[in-house]
Amino acid sequence: LKAIGWSVAFGVEGLVVGVVVILGLVWLLQGGVESAWFDQVGLQQAFVQGIGLTIGFGVATYHVGHGILGRSWESLRWRPSGAPGPWLARGVVLGAATGIVAMLLGLILAGANWTLGEGTWLEWSRASVTTAAALALPALSEELIFRGVPLVLLARLIGRERAVLATAAVFGLAHLANPDATGLGIANITMAGVLLGTVFYAPGGIWAAWGAHLGWNLSLAAAGAPVSGLPLPIPLVKYLPGSPDWMTGGAFGPEGGILATVAMAGAVFIAWRWIPKGASTA
Repeated sequence: LKAIGWSVAFGVEGLVVGVVVILGLVWLLQGGVESAWFDQVGLQQAFVQGIGLTIGFGVATYHVGHGILGRSWESLRWRPSGAPGPWLARGVVLGAATGIVAMLLGLILAGANWTLGEGTWLEWSRASVTTAAALALPALSEELIFRGVPLVLLARLIGRERAVLATAAVFGLAHLANPDATGLGIANITMAGVLLGTVFYAPGGIWAAWGAHLGWNLSLAAAGAPVSGLPLPIPLVKYLPGSPDWMTGGAFGPEGGILATVAMAGAVFIAWRWIPKGASTA
C-alpha cells in the first residue's frame, strides 16, 4: 500500500507541476491559453508537453523518490555503469534498429513501400533533426513516469519482472485514446513497455531506456510512418504500410502490426542479455 500510495503521490505532484509549466509555456508562445492549441498534433505541441512533463516528473523524482523515500540515484537508475552518453547512444541504436526491422519485414512480407514526394534530402535531414529534438523530451518524460520511481518502488514489492509487466500494462493503456488505436497496437505498446523496462535494468539505466524510446519513435517518424497513430509529416519520404493491417499496423503505424511484435521480441532478448547475470531482481 505504501508503494502504491507513494506512486500516486509521485504521479499527482509530477502532473500538477507539469501542467502548470505547460500552461505557462503556451501562454508565453501564444499570448494566451486556448483549448484549440491542445487539439492539434504537431512537433510544437510534443515539445511543449515534453518540457512540462519532464520538469514536473523530474521535480517529483527528486522530491518523492530521492528526498522523501531516500532512494539513491543508483537505485533510481540515474547513475549508470560507465558514462551516460554511450548508454544513451546504445539505447537509440537498439530502438531505431527495432523500428527499422519492423518496417523492413513489412517490405519483404506485406508489400510495404516508401514513396518520394515533394522536398529534398536536405529538407528531410533538417526535418529529421528537428523531429529528434521535439521527440527527445516527450520520450524522457514517459520514462520518468513509467520507468522511474513507480517501477523502482513496485520492483521492491513484487519483484523486478512483475513490476516491469505491471508498468508496461499501464503504459499500453495510456495510449488507448491515440488515433486509430487497435487491440494489437495497444498490446505492442505494452510489449514496448516490457522492452523499455528491461533496458531500464541494464547497466545504462534510465539513459539507455530513454535512448531506446527515442530511437524507436524517431526511426518511424524519419521514415514517414505514424508514431503510435500520430502522423508526424516529414518532407520527401512517406511510408506505405502494405496489407493486411494486422500484419503491418495500417493507419496506426508499424506498432499496430504483428511484424512489430516480432521485432520487439528480438529487441527484448537483446536487452535482457545486457543485464549482468546474478543482478538483483528488486
